[in-house]
Amino acid sequence: MDPKLTGYLRRALSHEMAAVQLYLTQATLCELWGLPEAAGKLRHESEEELEHAQRLIRHMLGLGLLPNSTQLPAISVTHSLKDILMADWHMEAEAIHLYAEASQYCSRTRDESGFSLFNGILQEERDHLAWVESWLNDLDSTVLQQTGFNRV
Repeated sequence: MDPKLTGYLRRALSHEMAAVQLYLTQATLCELWGLPEAAGKLRHESEEELEHAQRLIRHMLGLGLLPNSTQLPAISVTHSLKDILMADWHMEAEAIHLYAEASQYCSRTRDESGFSLFNGILQEERDHLAWVESWLNDLDSTVLQQTGFNRV
């Protein structure tokens, strides 16, 4: 087994499990803050990240690797929806970097199944980042409209 590929798979699985934990925590915070629509969106994101973890686990098992448990990083304190979205932006940017690197490695080593897995998740993470950016822009526009600062 290629130790570098094993490392990418384990890092990716750790990232996805941390993302599930983060999105579920954020969804619960939004529920507590009285933001049910935001909670629903974040819960949906956690489901997508869990699906990524499932694909990684399936690939690892197919290679004869056991998906080891990992220690999840601490969740940072957030006080607003904007704080949540900024944390999500950073998490998704890290994922894009990881999956781009892993995809390139698999391409160089001619690992077609690894490339397909990592590149597929990379595209989905790019979509997640664009979704977070769009939500941040909408949130900023709403704040400007409510304060009247968008008037010329």
